[in-house]
Amino acid sequence: MFRLFSTTLLFLFTWVSFGQVLQEVNPPFNIKTISFQQNNENVIPIFRLGDTFRFIFDDLFMDEANYYYTITHCNYDWSKSQLSQIEYLNGLDNQRIINYENSFNTLQNYSHYTINFPNQFTKGFLVSGNYMLTILNNSQEVVFSRKFVLYEDLVSVPMVVRRARVVKDIDFKHNLEFTISPRNMMLQNPIQNIKIILLKNGIWNTAIKDVKPQFTVGTDLVYRYDRETQFWAGNEFLAFDSKDIRVALNGIRRIDAGSGIYKTYLLTDEARKNKIYTFNPDVNGNFVVRNINTLTNDNLEADYSWVFFSLSAPSNFSKNDIYISGLFNNFALSPEYKMEYNQQNKIYEKAIMIKQGFTSFEYTLADKSGKVDFENAIDGNFFQTENDYFCIVYYRANNDRFDRVIGKGVANSFENKQN
Repeated sequence: MFRLFSTTLLFLFTWVSFGQVLQEVNPPFNIKTISFQQNNENVIPIFRLGDTFRFIFDDLFMDEANYYYTITHCNYDWSKSQLSQIEYLNGLDNQRIINYENSFNTLQNYSHYTINFPNQFTKGFLVSGNYMLTILNNSQEVVFSRKFVLYEDLVSVPMVVRRARVVKDIDFKHNLEFTISPRNMMLQNPIQNIKIILLKNGIWNTAIKDVKPQFTVGTDLVYRYDRETQFWAGNEFLAFDSKDIRVALNGIRRIDAGSGIYKTYLLTDEARKNKIYTFNPDVNGNFVVRNINTLTNDNLEADYSWVFFSLSAPSNFSKNDIYISGLFNNFALSPEYKMEYNQQNKIYEKAIMIKQGFTSFEYTLADKSGKVDFENAIDGNFFQTENDYFCIVYYRANNDRFDRVIGKGVANSFENKQN
């Protein structure tokens, strides 16, 4: 009886553990400038299986704290997969991050941490799929976590971005059309075993999921929906450039270097919802750390400053919340980035500590539960807007125990904006 009870408990524990859906954990205030990089550039973390990449972040406390990392393989829905670590990882995780350096020639001190993949402990990844990278402190408590995806190049995914087919949406939305074509690969029951995720500019919390193929042509799966694969187009991102932190460059009204950390005051933005669309080349929320006066290393010599944002959007007062978002903060809708309404000046305001360089951002409207309100976006929706779109293709054969990622598609709306 005792053995049966123990076995039952073990089964229940295993089922709960594997069924747990992992969520990204936002970092505390002292952790900044988190990024995945490839070829020294910040990227959306969707990598080909076997590629090299790195993960970096700063700690403003600069106390050379011990941080550790763990890697968890996940299914399509970000629940833990049934694979044991030795089945998806060549090497070990839960290792201390030993590659870190302290800043110099900066008013705001910080420690800069780097994890290279592969490295001497984690020598490689054995399977494709969703992965969660978790950073722990010395007490093995979670500090923050980030998603990344590894894919195999087993299917081609040609994509095109078109204007919406529904008349009322034609000026405001983008519609994605794409095909999944196997490359010398036999797919078992593809209608059921293939799943896709669509991302706009790499933002996970606005992804489109669980869309089945509309029809098949031979071995190809075709997606040509009118509504199911539509995104609100949004508007071009805003940006400012602080590569010379002592000079007011693009988007900056003035610099205050009177005491302590630099203070960067941006020009007040006006809500663009009811204005005519204006093309403005951008990097879709990305950022570049840069100090024009650096001697050797931007990562260590770029300073931090308090950046003061201001937005004139009086018609939104007492309605939904407004957040400042971009890749610099992982598009997080957290209190640290929520704007506050200045009743006296009739504008929204927020001060955020950001590392020196070029920063692209947008104002995101969301309700109290964190659901983004696309239709009433502060800066409107225009079909001419340039966005990057991604399609991630997942596959689980009949006897598989995890979801592979067998391909990805990429398309840019600017290339097809007249369609």
